[in-house]
Amino acid sequence: MTKKARHKRGLLVVISGPSGVGKSTVVRRLLKKNPDLSLSVSMTTRQPRPGEMSGEHYHFVERDEFDRLVKNGDLLEWAKVHGSYYGTPRSYVEKELARGGVVILEVDVQGAASIKRSVEGAALKAAVVFVFLIPPSVDILAFRLKKRKTEDQEVMNYRLRAAIAELQVMEKYDYIVVNDKVESAADKIRAIINVEKERTLLN
Repeated sequence: MTKKARHKRGLLVVISGPSGVGKSTVVRRLLKKNPDLSLSVSMTTRQPRPGEMSGEHYHFVERDEFDRLVKNGDLLEWAKVHGSYYGTPRSYVEKELARGGVVILEVDVQGAASIKRSVEGAALKAAVVFVFLIPPSVDILAFRLKKRKTEDQEVMNYRLRAAIAELQVMEKYDYIVVNDKVESAADKIRAIINVEKERTLLN
């Protein structure tokens, strides 16, 4: 009976990395190939970019609504990034983990650090693994940021400097995955999930 209960232990997979590394693209591919995985859609106060839809890419909310959720403790983590606020709704993550599911959480470096503090403080009762996505090179990272064409040159340069600084924290993560090809990166993360799911059965 005890062994069966351990089988139902949830797994939270925190995927992070610098701005422009392709987190969203890799995560979308991962979910498309693996429908057994669940995605926690983050919340943000920033305006949608072209093609983004609320509830699919982010939950887009006004600042007062975001502040209310923070005050009520309804966000698992939250942070201010590039002038906008981002956070993870707590209820969905906890519900999926309670039923033994695998939840994918795509966050920035600050968000990942906040999740790690929650884990260390025993606020999150689940197995958690941290995956850091990196570009093949800084030049490719700069190219990807320019290709997005969602900010002016000054903002893009700021994001690039911030992204390079964020690369310095990669050694704090459990796994590092190079996003050279989206398909390959998604497959590597799936392999990590398989290993970590087996590990939860041993604990």
